[in-house]
Amino acid sequence: MQRVDKKNYYLNIAEAVLERSTCLRKKYGAVIVNHDEIVSTGYNGSPRGCVNCNDKGVCIREKLNVPRGTKYELCAGVHAEQNALLSASRKETIGADIYLVGKSTADNEYISAAEPCSLCKKLIINSGIKNVYIRNNASEYKHISVEEWLDNEELLLGVNGY
Repeated sequence: MQRVDKKNYYLNIAEAVLERSTCLRKKYGAVIVNHDEIVSTGYNGSPRGCVNCNDKGVCIREKLNVPRGTKYELCAGVHAEQNALLSASRKETIGADIYLVGKSTADNEYISAAEPCSLCKKLIINSGIKNVYIRNNASEYKHISVEEWLDNEELLLGVNGY
C-alpha cells in the first residue's frame, strides 16, 4: 500500500472541509498548516447567523450572470481562506502553508486554474503564510510561493482569482 504524500493529505482534508460549503456555485475548503499541525480550517458560505444561499435557493451572482473572478462584493459568502484565517491567530499563521480545494456544485469537478481572489491574497500576505497549495485534480496540485505575489506585484495588475 502506498502512503499518500503530506501535500495531498492536507489537500484531502481541505476537500472534506468543502463539503460544508453553502455556496450554490462553487465549494471551497481551506486548511492552514504550520509545523505539520493543522491550525484551522474554513469553507465558503454566508456569515454566521445569516441565511445561507443554499437555504435561500438563489445565488445573486448566478442570477446576474456575473463572470468568475469579478464582483465579489455582490456575494453573500465569506471565502474559505477568509474563514480559515479568522479562526487562526497571526502567531499560528506566520510561516504556515494554506491548502485549497475548489469544486463546482454543478458537476462536482475540480475548479481548474483556481487561485485566491485579490482580497484573499492580501489577507494571506498579511497573515504571514508562506505557501499556497491548490488542488488541480485528485492527485495533482500547484504550489504558489506567496513571495511570488510580492515580487511580481500581482495585486496591482488586477489579476482575478477563482
